[in-house]
Amino acid sequence: MEPVMKKQFHILLISLVAAFGGLLFGFDIAVFSGTIPFIQPYYDLSSAQLGWTGSSLYVGCFIGSLVTGVLTDRFGRKPPLIAAAFIFSASSIMMGWASSYESLIAWRILAGVAVGGASILSPLYIAEVSPAAIRGRMVSVNQLTIVIGILLAYLSNYLLAGMEDNWRWMFTSGAIPATLFFICVFFVPESPRWLFSKGRRQEGLAVLTRISGQEEAAQEVQQIDKTLNTEKGSFRDLWKKGVRFVVILGIVIAVFQQISGANAVFFYAPIIFEKAGMDVNDQLFQQILIGATNLVFTLVAMRLVDRWGRKKLMQGGSLLMAGWLLVIGLCYYFNFFSGVWLTGFVMAFIATYATTLAPVTWVLISEIFPTKVRGMAMAVATAALWAACFALAYGFPVLIAALSPHETFFLFAGICFVYFLILKRYVPETGNKTLEEIEMAMAAH
Repeated sequence: MEPVMKKQFHILLISLVAAFGGLLFGFDIAVFSGTIPFIQPYYDLSSAQLGWTGSSLYVGCFIGSLVTGVLTDRFGRKPPLIAAAFIFSASSIMMGWASSYESLIAWRILAGVAVGGASILSPLYIAEVSPAAIRGRMVSVNQLTIVIGILLAYLSNYLLAGMEDNWRWMFTSGAIPATLFFICVFFVPESPRWLFSKGRRQEGLAVLTRISGQEEAAQEVQQIDKTLNTEKGSFRDLWKKGVRFVVILGIVIAVFQQISGANAVFFYAPIIFEKAGMDVNDQLFQQILIGATNLVFTLVAMRLVDRWGRKKLMQGGSLLMAGWLLVIGLCYYFNFFSGVWLTGFVMAFIATYATTLAPVTWVLISEIFPTKVRGMAMAVATAALWAACFALAYGFPVLIAALSPHETFFLFAGICFVYFLILKRYVPETGNKTLEEIEMAMAAH
């Protein structure tokens, strides 16, 4: 194997292991949607209670992202990844066999702590170990595992739907990938940039040399030394001049990804397709199609993110998504559900999201923050993402019950168009730049 290919293969293996955190994220946001037809009558849940059951996970995600932001800057990237994998494995089993509705909610919140932590750590770690030329592709591996997790959850739900205690086994199945992640994460190295930030230069250089080779490692060390301040960062540093704008931008990028409408489809596809007159089996099968489409076009995104650049993909995606949402809303307005038209439009919307906003959001928020506060800044941006995710998961069943389906989709179309305008005005291009070059450029704001 050629030296360059060997290095990239090594980075890919490390990234795949770290990205298991993304798989847990994807699995858990999707597995709930398959339980809806069974868990709602089991506990006789109202629309608001169903929303709380789905969104309770994101209360934990919010907590987990903030706590992990502090822990990862203090203890490194690897130990919190190990803890997240263990917590998720245990909580998946306990969710499945919860003795009461209250205990189910408690375990979903704890599972959310693990998911929230992993959602920061996986893209952060991958960005810090990847060379600039392939960083977008490598961070997109995290999104690839998210969509694999979503598809696995949909397949699991479909296969388990006919079993007794089906919704319990759906939740429990999440322990399988979580246990595999727990085992594999022991074999990845610590982030070299974190090691340098803690004055552990020899260890950091050894990791960089193993990943990039001696010559490239020496060049990266020079870049790191230009930007690295060994003084410990604090949350107050996030609001200093030169950092404040970047933090706010990261929050905006994270929040709009969640409120773009895609996660409403992932969380509540059964409700969306039920409104179109489909039965339970058809609803669950439609979810598999959504998951497969999501996976295929995430692979497309991995080919494009370093070639086309981050900004172009984000702008084009947000505008095209607004168009698809408008068309889906019109399908509901005119009761146009014949043939495969509604399914086709939903798949086109998901394909666009999977190629653009879904992966590129994680790439951008892993790149734009300064090294000194990267963990805490990622924590704040990701906490905002989970707060938006909570609002969406809790509010969508209530929203679609209060508004007509077409009004709901028109609302999401408007949100995507506003995001297009924000991206056009404020978001920089970060492709093919080192993290240190991005940091120096963003410091001018």
